[in-house]
Amino acid sequence: MIGKKYQTLGEFIIENQSEFQYSSGELSKLINALRLAAKAVNHEVNKAGLIDIIGAAGDTNIQGEDQQKLDVLANDTFIQTLKNREIVCGIASEEEDDFISINSNDAKHQNKYVVLIDPLDGSSNIDVNVSVGTIFSIYRRVTPIGTPVTLEDFLQPGSEQVAAGYIVYGTSTMLVYTTGHGVNGFTLNPAIGTFYLSHPNMEFPETGNIYSVNEGNYIHFPQGVKDYIKYCQLEEGDRPYTSRYIGSLVSDFHRNMIKGGIYMYPKSSKAANGKLRLLYECNPMAFLAEQANGKATDGFTRIMEIKPTELHERVPFFCGSKKMVEKAEEFMAAAAKK
Repeated sequence: MIGKKYQTLGEFIIENQSEFQYSSGELSKLINALRLAAKAVNHEVNKAGLIDIIGAAGDTNIQGEDQQKLDVLANDTFIQTLKNREIVCGIASEEEDDFISINSNDAKHQNKYVVLIDPLDGSSNIDVNVSVGTIFSIYRRVTPIGTPVTLEDFLQPGSEQVAAGYIVYGTSTMLVYTTGHGVNGFTLNPAIGTFYLSHPNMEFPETGNIYSVNEGNYIHFPQGVKDYIKYCQLEEGDRPYTSRYIGSLVSDFHRNMIKGGIYMYPKSSKAANGKLRLLYECNPMAFLAEQANGKATDGFTRIMEIKPTELHERVPFFCGSKKMVEKAEEFMAAAAKK
């Protein structure tokens, strides 16, 4: 970044605030709060191995998954930062059993936005120094302002999102987000603690040569998914494709958006609805994908059209370069007809 003028995230937010559907400044403040929390979590992630923050915390979350110490730390950091800024009326986290209703001290229940968050996606990778991330999704509440938030405010289809994004903590730390006007990526300069616009107008290539799926579960996959994987492996034309799977949705998505590829977490005989959460993972990533010229479905239906019925609902997930997702859908549809 030396010798070149980069726009900061703060400058970018101010310059593009008019693009927000509701330009009151609250959404800008909310993204700034997420930026602040991301820097705090990044600081802790970078100390992993030096202090006692790696490994299991000894508890399980609502999904029955073992919580890592950094899961708990990241969850607390994001929730407290959002609470302290008094700019949201509710928060739902993958790590919490239920949503959190927040009262502003200045104006009770007057805030308009709710945030849904996966505080540390892929956290089990932290023990082996592999990239992890945070995923966030922002909606306007649908219940009357001045009343406590209800479950209805969180169970909105992804098409109602006003912003979504992720932070990837890797060789560099990046914040990538959209407000419905394209996708932009900002890289943290750790020396001064500032995010700079490093990846403007990010887009998936229309097709690619990477497929990302946990092939260890192959035997449990539906026939359509098995057929598509065999197609990816067939030596013909620009195939076989390259298999790349990190096990952190943020990291796999980020790589595929830059290089071109498809990410798949289908349902299986072990997980009837897949593993990924609709509200905390699939909806925000689907919003980003569509804003970056990609596609996201459950194999048959557009992810952002699915009406959620519960906070921790799981769905199958196929996401990435448009032509690759469409080809996977073809195999799914063909197998369903047999």
